[in-house]
Amino acid sequence: MEYQIAADSLKDRVILVTGAGEGIGRQAAISYAAHGATVILLGRTVAKLEAVYDEIEALGYPQPAIIPLDLMGATKQNYQDMAETIEGQFGHLDGVLHNAGLLGVLSPFDQLGEDTFDDVMQVNVKAQFLMTQALMPLVKKAQDGRILFTSSSVGHQGRAFWGAYAISKFATEGMMQVLADELSNTHVRVNAINPGGTRTGMRAKAFPAEDASLLKTPADIMPLYLYLMGPESKDVHGQCIDAQPKRQPGPASTES
Repeated sequence: MEYQIAADSLKDRVILVTGAGEGIGRQAAISYAAHGATVILLGRTVAKLEAVYDEIEALGYPQPAIIPLDLMGATKQNYQDMAETIEGQFGHLDGVLHNAGLLGVLSPFDQLGEDTFDDVMQVNVKAQFLMTQALMPLVKKAQDGRILFTSSSVGHQGRAFWGAYAISKFATEGMMQVLADELSNTHVRVNAINPGGTRTGMRAKAFPAEDASLLKTPADIMPLYLYLMGPESKDVHGQCIDAQPKRQPGPASTES
C-alpha cells in the first residue's frame, strides 16, 4: 500500500519517540521533524540522543527536546514527572511512538532465565503501560492524538526460541487493542506497527549471520510511521499493520 502524507502534515505537533537514539526510533524522529513536528527524543544514552538532536537542528527542522530515561529502572513517578515536564514546556502532546524495546536472549522455552523474562517484560510491556497511563491526559488534550506501539511478526504468531520477546509482543498487541477499544469514541487513535526485518542493531543481534544489505533500512519503512502519526489516518484504529506486508500471489501466479 502507498501511504500518502502531506509534507507539512505534522506541523505544530509535539511527538514523543522512545528509543530515539538509534535505529528505527532515530529515523522516525528525524522523519517526524522533517514533516514539521517538534520531537521529544527519549532514550537511555544521552550522547546518542544529542547526536540525533544535532542532526535535526542542522537540517533546519523544529528544535527538538531530550528526555534521558532508562526504561529498565524507571518508576511510575518518573513517568508522571515526565508528563508534567512535557505539559509545562509544550502544553499538550499529539503523539507517542513506543519504539524502544529489548530483545533479551533467544533460547528454548525451558532454558529461558527468569531475569531475562523480567527484563524483557519490564521494558517492552510494563514501561509502556506506565508511560501511556501517565501521558494519556496530555494526548487526550490534543485535537488529533496518536499512540503507536511496536509489535513484531512473532507477536502475531509465536515462534520457537523467541520466548520472552514474542510473549512481550503478544502482550503489546493486547494492550494496544484494549486501549483502542476504550478510546474508540474519542479523537485519539491507537495502533501498532510491525516493522518487519529492518537493518538495525537489534536485528543484527537476532540474526548475526544475515546479510544486512538485503534488508530494508529504517528510512524505507517510514511512510507507514508518518501516515499513522498524521491526520490522514484518522479512520485507522485498533490495528497492527505490517510495514513490510508479504505480497499475496496474484491470480496469474504459478506458485504452488
